[in-house]
Amino acid sequence: MWAQRLVAPCRFAEVEVPRPLAGDLADGEVLLRVLAGGICGSDLPAFRGAPSPHLRVTTPDGPGPAGFPMHEVLGEVLASTDPDLAVGQRVVGWASRFDAIAGYTITLGADVAPYDPALAPEDAIMLQPLACVLYAVDQLVPVLGCRVAVLGLGPIGLLFTHVLAEYGASHVTGVDTVDRRDVADRFGIDDAVHADTGRWVEHLAEADRADVVVEAIGHNVATLGHAIGAARPGGRIHYFGVPDDPVYPFALREFFRRNLTLVSGITRDRRRMLGEAGRYLRAHPDLPAAYVTHVLDAHDAQRAFELAARPAPGRLKVVLRHGS
Repeated sequence: MWAQRLVAPCRFAEVEVPRPLAGDLADGEVLLRVLAGGICGSDLPAFRGAPSPHLRVTTPDGPGPAGFPMHEVLGEVLASTDPDLAVGQRVVGWASRFDAIAGYTITLGADVAPYDPALAPEDAIMLQPLACVLYAVDQLVPVLGCRVAVLGLGPIGLLFTHVLAEYGASHVTGVDTVDRRDVADRFGIDDAVHADTGRWVEHLAEADRADVVVEAIGHNVATLGHAIGAARPGGRIHYFGVPDDPVYPFALREFFRRNLTLVSGITRDRRRMLGEAGRYLRAHPDLPAAYVTHVLDAHDAQRAFELAARPAPGRLKVVLRHGS
């Protein structure tokens, strides 16, 4: 089968590799013919050449195995050892091996779920990040009447602002070094701040601090401190951005004296959350058109990742579409 392989930092090459077969499945796994994949911010450090905590194997001819790094996947089930998933179903969710830039992939059945077939694959792929956001917000409820701040207004951050606004937040602030005022109204943002989060926090008045803060940037140590600085006494923080370092120092004394709460973690109960995401999308059917801004052929992964790695106004979710 064809696959894209990282042969150097920021450089893909298309290769031919053995196709996974039904006989390769362990209990609870499914074989998918990949139809679409979404580029997540957590894929980009690996694209740039950083070590990935998701990479279980090394290869002699590049930074990663064929199909890596991509975990947002949508595909057709070709073989299944999961009793709840049948051959021929179309499903969306996680590629457990982070290798979905390929014609076929094997993934855990519990990590995917059927979706509304009326959705185009390039739209339905957003159910995976939406499921992650809904799971995270569940850790923060109630947010009714709360002032909230979301640090980072990439595709994930904008899903957070949309969901938090829908859940009844009284005021939503979003902060990013990319100017997102063009989509602020569409994603429930009352105050779109075009600034570095650290500088924003330095000049933040006490009255403007948030009851709920979401860190949706990740991949650096400093932004956890910015989230703490943005929170009101008694506030709640969800550190959603992926940590690249095993240890993050932060201002514990400030955290302690402000009586803050910090939550974090990966998405659990994935099939249920994908179902919740489907229900949310049915209630907001115009959301994919605002969220997915670039759809490229999967054979053009190089350009797609280059676009995703350089955030810009008007550029949100970048999706790879395979042949249907």
